[in-house]
Amino acid sequence: MSSHAATIDHHHDVTTSTGIPNKKLFMWAFLASDCMFFGALISTHLIYRLHPPPGSPVVNKVFSIELTSFSTFILLMSSLLMALAVNAIQKGLVRSTRHHLLGTIFFGLIFLGCQVFEFTHFVEEKHITLSNSIFGSTFYTLTGTHGCHVAIGVLWLILMYIRSFKPADADAGRPWIARAFLHVLVFAVTIVAGMASVLGLIHTLQAHESLGEFAHTHVAVLLVTIAGLAGLSFLGTSKAAVEFSEANAIDVESMGLYWHFVDIVWIVIFTAVYLIEFL
Repeated sequence: MSSHAATIDHHHDVTTSTGIPNKKLFMWAFLASDCMFFGALISTHLIYRLHPPPGSPVVNKVFSIELTSFSTFILLMSSLLMALAVNAIQKGLVRSTRHHLLGTIFFGLIFLGCQVFEFTHFVEEKHITLSNSIFGSTFYTLTGTHGCHVAIGVLWLILMYIRSFKPADADAGRPWIARAFLHVLVFAVTIVAGMASVLGLIHTLQAHESLGEFAHTHVAVLLVTIAGLAGLSFLGTSKAAVEFSEANAIDVESMGLYWHFVDIVWIVIFTAVYLIEFL
């Protein structure tokens, strides 16, 4: 495997006129267009914040900078795990790649849970909706669009993780398809239960309640989450030869470019939308 890996150049492709793999070139083109899209949304929000209309909410009394700082840290750590996943697959370490992909998925879901809690809190307690203020319109559109990008990235990561179990033996195709479907099903149940657990934990901490109270009121959800994690662990124990190898590094790297871009965009949003309100 080491001699085969030495023949793979993960950065250049001699079969293309640009020397850049087509998948990576396509991803860079997509990210360039997304830069302009997010640039327009961020600029719109900042323009309205510089000239707020009468009746606009006092934003620094609305935001929870502690919650947002935590979710930002989580997203940055997910970027580290994504980089480790790319490095692992470039070395042909499939099992390590899977572990880092799972960690990235886990952190991405925590970020989404924090965002769902924030939106719910704003609507139910602060009465800020998409249509009752300019701030709500620009804020939900900007951060919601970014949240959609994170959700798409998490789905992509899940599919890449499941793909890594595709057997090298073509005759095992049908059983693998059934196992992959079961994998997706267990992932879906675990994600729903896990998100409910994250939201419940955030609410408990915000309300200054004890963790014992959280465990008592969310015992069913916690049990389903634990069962889902156990199921994922069982499904991930396959040691059969797989088709996934260092030759697929460009696929993981393209996914990594997307994930890092989403993280960079959030850093800009966190600075321009949240931190600037406290200066």
